[in-house]
Amino acid sequence: MKSVVFDVGETLVDDTREWGAWARWLGVPAHTLSALVGAVTAQGRDNADALRLIRPNFDLPAERQARINAGCGEQITEADLYGDVRQTLAGLRARGLWVGIAGNQTSRAGDCLRALDLPADAIATSQEWEVAKPDPAFFTRLAEWAPGTPGEIVYVGDHPANDIGPAKASGLRTALVRRGPWGYLWADDPEGGGAADWVLDGLAELPDLLS
Repeated sequence: MKSVVFDVGETLVDDTREWGAWARWLGVPAHTLSALVGAVTAQGRDNADALRLIRPNFDLPAERQARINAGCGEQITEADLYGDVRQTLAGLRARGLWVGIAGNQTSRAGDCLRALDLPADAIATSQEWEVAKPDPAFFTRLAEWAPGTPGEIVYVGDHPANDIGPAKASGLRTALVRRGPWGYLWADDPEGGGAADWVLDGLAELPDLLS
């Protein structure tokens, strides 16, 4: 292996703050939105469908901009990182692996991640690349961006449809982390953990595993 690239939401970042912000924005209790996220997850649907169940004509880009205009745009701070993130990224780099972060995030989220000065070689988002998972073009771009051939790149994520399936179809190696609604629900599914090269209980397993 030459490179390890990480998804963001529920892989590196605990999304509790962001879902809570959406619940406040839409005027519903946090537990209501959490339950709806669970429902669409179990149905294999896009997580944004949970927001559309509350507001049927929900326009995600427009609502994101409205939140920014209102002074409550998305944030990613040190407190939002899972506890094993810095140690894992640093451990991989210490073993000579190139470390990247690339997920379905806004450019604002990318700026937030870069401001954290994480031990990563590069950070990119779908908005910056103008292509989002699970589009195969996202993983084509990723394979051009990260050092090594596709078979020498590991993509780490929590989502079978957005992360594991399309990354594997693009020739990348894959690791599914049992974390977040998708990671826990799909870890034992043939299309989730069953399709991944590795299933992780935490990111700290990676440095020794890949070395």
